Amino acid sequence: MSSRRRFRFVVPLLAGALVALLTVGAVALRPGSVTGAAEAAASVPAGPVAPAVPDGSALGPDRQPPCGPAVAALSPRDRLAQRLVVGVDAADPGGVVETVRATQVGGIFLGGDATALLRDQALRRVQAVARLPVAVSVDDEGGRVQRVDALDGRLPGARRMAGRYTPEQVRDLARDRGRALAARGVTVNFAPAVDVGNQPANAVIGDRAFSGDPAVVARYAGAFADGLRDAGILPVLKHFPGHGRADGDSHRGRVTTPPLAQLRAADLLPYAYLMRTGPVAVMVGHLDVPGLTDDLPSSLTPGTYRLLRDDFGFDGLVVTDDLGAMKAVTGTFALPDAVVRALAAGADQALWSSGAKDAASVAAVLDTADVALADGRLDPATNDRAVARILAAKHVCT
Repeated sequence: MSSRRRFRFVVPLLAGALVALLTVGAVALRPGSVTGAAEAAASVPAGPVAPAVPDGSALGPDRQPPCGPAVAALSPRDRLAQRLVVGVDAADPGGVVETVRATQVGGIFLGGDATALLRDQALRRVQAVARLPVAVSVDDEGGRVQRVDALDGRLPGARRMAGRYTPEQVRDLARDRGRALAARGVTVNFAPAVDVGNQPANAVIGDRAFSGDPAVVARYAGAFADGLRDAGILPVLKHFPGHGRADGDSHRGRVTTPPLAQLRAADLLPYAYLMRTGPVAVMVGHLDVPGLTDDLPSSLTPGTYRLLRDDFGFDGLVVTDDLGAMKAVTGTFALPDAVVRALAAGADQALWSSGAKDAASVAAVLDTADVALADGRLDPATNDRAVARILAAKHVCT
């Protein structure tokens, strides 16, 4: 997300039970009767039908209903709305309520310095107007990138954590921070950064990277992710496939990383480890990667998502980096087009922090996505699978 000096980039998610209870008639055989079912049924006088006792057999092992029926119950437009994470003005809780009420977006992102939406349980009003739980996201890495420091104190940056703390201490720091976020209604943290690099501290990644050693990154980013999960916050690993050694700042334009073969030997190693340590999501960056991308940045390239799904076997939630405020994308594409391209490439959710925040502008993006779904640019089956992953990440279903 933004690399300004201070980065300001959903109420614990409540799963709705979607399993219908069936009723069955009770059939009692006469004592000693060994006659067939038809005779037995004919001998039972008509009476009230007794409801079946629910036994949870239709629920998954985590006691949640399956996602297939949950997705099927949504209209096509509501399915598309679940795939959007919209930057909102945290200084205007009332406006955010109206945007969510009108569009039913799957997630909102709180950026900037304002904290009104994070105080006085204001996010409860947002959840109250949503038919499905809204994922509430921030980017609270620590150091230069944090959101609740004015409310809950500062958090050290990644490089400082790795230099001064043990992984166990970092887990404790992240758990405490996660609890503070959860208490304010946040459910997703776009952190930790899993970028591998030793750039100068003030570079776009710089001291946001734990280390230039992939093993150190994996150890400390894993501890941070563990702490967030302990607090009930979904951690998001970023910026896949690796921004730490890119030759510039994707906020300012197109940037190039080392070739994919080199990323496999270093930058991708923490992902290979961390994707298997517990529930996480992954954020895809806007990067030109020789051997992976061609004329589009990684967030808009289908090969990036095949790398995640096929090579790494990742079946969790995948979200783009900011499509509305980073010139690696906005220099070429208008926001609605960028959103459709990212979703068609394989992203589960498209994120933007600026360019379309109010209900009318979000509706315009949804209109474009509606057309893309109708004309085949967005595949309906792939769309449904993405929505199922989104609902599962929000604990609506399994």
